[in-house]
Amino acid sequence: MAKHTPQFLAIVNDAKSRVKECTIDDIKARLARGEKFLLVDVREDGEWANGHLPGAVHIGKGVIERDIEVKVPDTGTEMVLYCGGGFRSALAADNLQKMGYTNVISMDGGFRGWTEAGLPVEK
Repeated sequence: MAKHTPQFLAIVNDAKSRVKECTIDDIKARLARGEKFLLVDVREDGEWANGHLPGAVHIGKGVIERDIEVKVPDTGTEMVLYCGGGFRSALAADNLQKMGYTNVISMDGGFRGWTEAGLPVEK
């Protein structure tokens, strides 16, 4: 796992103070029940290409603020964001909330936690 710098961790913790988070088990259960929500992978293109959660859409953290209003015009859409471990997704969720999105959740543990739990991935 990457060693994160103090300043990065400070902005992540600041974002997490405002963002709703869920666990990998929460998402596994919700998918198993067939619940409808938008699962958004905010990782980089190369990370996405190497595998992602089943049914996820890719809107990278670098472009999500620019592209979200076109891709998800309804600010009440329930979105669960994930990244590699749950830090970038918290930052992205915080920004989406600042843009008026009211139903954004960050999946703590991210793709790494999902694969460590032996859960299915798509390519």
